[in-house]
Amino acid sequence: MTFSQLILSHWVVVAAWLISISVLGLALAQRPWRELLADRELQHRWLGASVAVILMWQLRAQSVDWLSLHLMLTALLTLVFKAPLALLANLLANLSLVVLGKAEWQLLGINILITGVIPVTVMVLIWRLVDRYLPDNLMLFLFLCGFFGSALATLGTGLSGLGLVMLGATDPEAVYLAREYALFLPLLMPSEAFITGMLLSILMVYHPHWVATFDSHRYIDTK
Repeated sequence: MTFSQLILSHWVVVAAWLISISVLGLALAQRPWRELLADRELQHRWLGASVAVILMWQLRAQSVDWLSLHLMLTALLTLVFKAPLALLANLLANLSLVVLGKAEWQLLGINILITGVIPVTVMVLIWRLVDRYLPDNLMLFLFLCGFFGSALATLGTGLSGLGLVMLGATDPEAVYLAREYALFLPLLMPSEAFITGMLLSILMVYHPHWVATFDSHRYIDTK
């Protein structure tokens, strides 16, 4: 879910920019480029995943000019590369929409907030809970992080987008349309969860070391 045209108040746009820049600053403070420079295979995987997400975002459902629905894959990026690199990949995907003329540049902060910051935060919280408090069970990790976590991340994106419209829409009709779009969330959540869970399960079986949040020694070798 991304905004394509500016229908929000100026203060909402500014606040979203400030939050997005702050979170991206925290991500850059982790110096994720060090891992990329040190591991050539990681460079290829991250760039390939970023390009795949950019292409996937071009498949969009759009019945009104200012809002688009599409798969995000942000939860999968977070599980595979962890939060800093996932946010950078999300930044590239959002920049591609601006470059291709599918989103106004003023909306970059808002789109990063709802498609990057919110789902990454949800996914990190769920992963931390699973990692620290639940048994080392492969299926628990897969279903709670891959399926359930990505569904919640999609829900978080939809609700945050709806909240922004209700909070600061300049067009009263946009509030009504946003509520109508919210009815599609139950359709987006299972599809996002299925694709994320399927791809995550394939990676965990064939290339478990590619999934940065998955400790194969804990979940496989010790069983």
